[in-house]
Amino acid sequence: MTWRSPLALVRDALRGQRAREKDLRNLASNLPYEGLERAKQPNCYFPGNAIKTTKYTLLLFIPMNLFEQFHRLANIYFVGLAILNFVPVVSAFQPEVALIPICVVLSLTALKDASEDFRRYQSDRKLNNTPCLIYSRKEQQFIKRHWKDVRVGDFVKVVCNEIVPADLLLLHTSDPSGVCHIETSNLDGEINLKQRKMMSGVCISDPEFEPESFNSAVVCEKPNNNLNHFKCYVEKPNKEKVGAGIESLLLRGCTVRNTDHAVGFVVYAGHETKAMLNNKGPRYKRSKLERKLNTDVIFCVILLFTMCLIGALGHFLWLQALPGVPPYLVPDGNGHLDSPSLSGFYMFFTMIILLQIGQIFFITNDIDLHDEGTDSRVQCKALNITEDLGQIEYIFSDKTGTLTENKMVFRRCSIMGTEYAHKENAHFSNRAIQSAV
Repeated sequence: MTWRSPLALVRDALRGQRAREKDLRNLASNLPYEGLERAKQPNCYFPGNAIKTTKYTLLLFIPMNLFEQFHRLANIYFVGLAILNFVPVVSAFQPEVALIPICVVLSLTALKDASEDFRRYQSDRKLNNTPCLIYSRKEQQFIKRHWKDVRVGDFVKVVCNEIVPADLLLLHTSDPSGVCHIETSNLDGEINLKQRKMMSGVCISDPEFEPESFNSAVVCEKPNNNLNHFKCYVEKPNKEKVGAGIESLLLRGCTVRNTDHAVGFVVYAGHETKAMLNNKGPRYKRSKLERKLNTDVIFCVILLFTMCLIGALGHFLWLQALPGVPPYLVPDGNGHLDSPSLSGFYMFFTMIILLQIGQIFFITNDIDLHDEGTDSRVQCKALNITEDLGQIEYIFSDKTGTLTENKMVFRRCSIMGTEYAHKENAHFSNRAIQSAV
């Protein structure tokens, strides 16, 4: 064990105390400063109680939404194909034709995301404008305000069956035993009632509790998302300290039950409340199918890159092996003809588009997909049909034979006692009956 001097021990203790003080928050009542500018209030550095759960803003909607949509690698792939068609030396068909489908898909997805985010905005607006009771020193009573008006350091009164608008340090309750019952189903799904006790030695259970009589300083820990942990102490003017824990904290989102009313001191508001810190906010949710599709797109791109590289290399070797310039290679206006290496480079990007069209050509000319009865072939009416092939893994059919060919055969009938039979089918029927007997 290493020996240390008393001075070093005192220095370490002071250093540890300063470190602990950095993790604490000093709060004061807003009542003495009511009516002053927010910048002159002691709790002006803490956020308000208004919340915002929307993902987008009006100005940044388009870039943020496109950034999220391009998390789908398939969108990047089709945008790349559309861009390649705008390059004259590698374009295979009209560039606008390739641009229309991806623009329609991105636009419809953006409209869907905008609609969902607008519903979040409406929900936030409704929640922020929910009425609550905040004590006013000027009015000498609790007045009706909105949730968005609640500030750290305010005194809020919550009546029975009302939702707590912010994290409140319980100072008073109508119950003679100083107990407040709350329901936390909005936070943890539990419907059984839980008890919260007001701080002992700070306030008394008196129907005429006056928030102006509270002149103590509240020192609590910094905001965290632990719903079951809270440390706090109240320092009275005579320097006496009274501690409190999670049993004296009313969390935002809880509902007061079986208690006429309760009064609390706001310690955390808005996005610093424990409920909001546990809410990770809106995020881009990717399904299992989408993640798998991204992986498949990567493998498809690797395969396409390999095929285009082989085609470009073959084009380069073929041009080099030609004894002269063939007549179908037309030079530009200056009479200049691209070198085999440059032509092979251009062919690499051209093959990206041509291979997709080539797959469709082989599909339409596949002899196994030809119907001899109607002398018809497969008609490919969409360029992206090749992306849909190979995704069928199972075919389910009921026992009635939906996929079989059902034919009705005339065998015999009886009209006014006279039997009419088809000879061939009737003979077959008789043989079937005899074999069955």
